[in-house]
Amino acid sequence: MHQGFVGGSAALRVRVAGGVLLVTHLAFVAWFTLRPLDVPWVVPPNLHPLAGIRADLALGGQEAARRLGAGLALLAPLGFLLPMVHGRLHASPLGSLIRTSAAGALISLGIALLQTGVPGQVLDIDSLLLNTAGVALAHVAVVPAARHWIRRGTERHRRTAARQEESAQGLTPTIPRVGVAP
Repeated sequence: MHQGFVGGSAALRVRVAGGVLLVTHLAFVAWFTLRPLDVPWVVPPNLHPLAGIRADLALGGQEAARRLGAGLALLAPLGFLLPMVHGRLHASPLGSLIRTSAAGALISLGIALLQTGVPGQVLDIDSLLLNTAGVALAHVAVVPAARHWIRRGTERHRRTAARQEESAQGLTPTIPRVGVAP
């Protein structure tokens, strides 16, 4: 029974590759965000939503773009890696976006909670917001187009296979009906 999952050996390779890339990316994120920092002082945690983003925007120009871009980009690959590992071609776009964004938010929250025990790292609620927004933006930018492209290719493959099957059946020799002899 067709469940909307990508099937076949090519799909399995895509899902496995997605899983390997997902684990690799999460290992990099863990190393990058959970390593101790040697700093002369530690700023207090930011528990006020959007306060850090406003402060970054107040810097203006390239520095603001760099800081906000880094927050958006850190977990952004999860926006397409999570659906890639899941492997559903026929999924509700809104449902897929919500599931992927929620998973990104939970992973970002887990990182933020783990950072509280790492020297030099402080909790910043804005990083959670930026990370989640990055996951959602990457999902919206990549996943619908990728699903459409894969569905189109899968449908083309099915039509080609059906035509080949029909032509193979047409070449099968037929035996003429013979009536009963008197």
